[in-house]
Amino acid sequence: MPDLSRRQIVAAATAATLLPSLARAQAPWPSRPIRVVASYAPGGGVDVPTRLLAEPMGAFLGQPLVVENRGGATGSIGASVVAQAAPDGYTILSDASGQALNPTLMPNLPFDYVTAFAPIGHLCTLPQVLVVLPGGPQSLAALMERARKNRGMTYASSGIASGPHLAGAVLSRRADLGLVHVAYRGSAPAMQDVLSGAVDMAFSTTPAAVPLIREGRLRPLAVTTRERLPFLPDVPTMAEQGFEGYDVNEWVAMWAPAGTPGPVLERLNTALNEALRDAARRDRMLNGMGVLPTGGSREELARFVADQRVAMREVVRAENIRIE
Repeated sequence: MPDLSRRQIVAAATAATLLPSLARAQAPWPSRPIRVVASYAPGGGVDVPTRLLAEPMGAFLGQPLVVENRGGATGSIGASVVAQAAPDGYTILSDASGQALNPTLMPNLPFDYVTAFAPIGHLCTLPQVLVVLPGGPQSLAALMERARKNRGMTYASSGIASGPHLAGAVLSRRADLGLVHVAYRGSAPAMQDVLSGAVDMAFSTTPAAVPLIREGRLRPLAVTTRERLPFLPDVPTMAEQGFEGYDVNEWVAMWAPAGTPGPVLERLNTALNEALRDAARRDRMLNGMGVLPTGGSREELARFVADQRVAMREVVRAENIRIE
């Protein structure tokens, strides 16, 4: 056996020390559960579809996706958690329209929405519906008549600058209703105060409102989409009732911290699209939960959100929406 120099011995010892850590670094992803931070409260429009898709995504990836709700501040609290997470694919974000709104509303956040995240995929679109108690106005026209006679009627939303807030602000301004916005930390608590009579009406994403509509506990007056919804076929659109071009909706998408490896992002996107391909699950989303399944590529999501940022900037400025 040839004699080894001191340098060779030290190099061999160093390599032996590094082998375990190198093996761990090169271990197949994922090798442990994946944390999914949902940026809104439990039971709302972000939480419900996220949990529905987390299970089949985890089955596809071979590791569970564990959903953790971190609501508040138009989704920026949950987004901040993920923006600061390691870009290793083990912490991801399920977020709503705050991705498009918050760069305008919150320019002084400790992270930049545009550069802090890498797109994974588009889960779904969440139409919105205007609801009142069954004993309230029987139509949008009747509600507007009452609001004009009683200035200061209240409407609930899932938070400041949320999709429901914007939907109500646009209606109030265009119809000169003088509605007063009451913000909640998510759709579920907003619905509870509508049911109790603490507020006069609400704009809500359909996952939170449709079950209550089907139970007869809330009356729908209008939907915010351009066309009627298949699961609420008798509810007219805002456009049908005199508000041409009215189209204000929420959406949910998944993101990872910027710098997450491309192959990890692509595998997460594939897992999401596989979960959405299941016919029974799509039917449950559409007819059971009241959301429109979306899916698509990471590039499609990036283009969609870039367009949304431009459109939402215009709405925020036109409606003078501010977060104090």
